[in-house]
Amino acid sequence: MAAKNNAINKPVAVSPTLETIVGKGPMSRGDVTKKVWEYIKKHDLQDANDKRTIVPDDKLGAVIGNEKISMFKMTAAVSKHLG
Repeated sequence: MAAKNNAINKPVAVSPTLETIVGKGPMSRGDVTKKVWEYIKKHDLQDANDKRTIVPDDKLGAVIGNEKISMFKMTAAVSKHLG
């Protein structure tokens, strides 16, 4: 069955700042989210005591801010970098 043509699967432009983490756009929002999580796990950016909290490094901080952030708020912060 073909993927549905919805907002998650529709290719969107990616800001140059976000491209440093997820690679060249355009890509779907789903792919962006997946690649951001790959980056978080690769660089061990989840709080050791609460895995729902992200502790950004400098590169991710340029996208979502430098403060600790819940994974739920992170998605909204990342979406500001999508066109």
